[in-house]
Amino acid sequence: MTLVRWSPVAQLASMEIERLNRMFDQVWGGDASRGTWVPPVDIYEDESHSVVLRAELPGLTREDIHVTVENDYLTLRGERKAQHEVRRDRYHHLERAYGQFSRSFTVPATLDTSKIAASYRDGVLTVTIPSREDAKPKQIPVETR
Repeated sequence: MTLVRWSPVAQLASMEIERLNRMFDQVWGGDASRGTWVPPVDIYEDESHSVVLRAELPGLTREDIHVTVENDYLTLRGERKAQHEVRRDRYHHLERAYGQFSRSFTVPATLDTSKIAASYRDGVLTVTIPSREDAKPKQIPVETR
């Protein structure tokens, strides 16, 4: 007969780790093969005071991506379809998420949504929204008297 030491502290720690893993799975996608996914997005202002949004959308075609502007909201929508070349029971590990996504961002009134431009290259969607002319910074000359 083998003597096995029982450590209640180690067992509690193990349970806590499992609970944390389940919580993170719920927040960041859980079972990656189903449900929605959230593509990462960077938003910044360039030298011309345009706002640029860049979203990572690997594996999608241009036809899979929909960009709309309505009521001061920019919305990105699309779907990454799972490739069923491998049966689900054959996977050892599955992290890539599939399914539909939708991300919405508030567009400030200082931007001109009538001149919005979008391009898609190498799995990255780039949306550029220029500033309205009256919202761009202006240099004011100071007069001497």
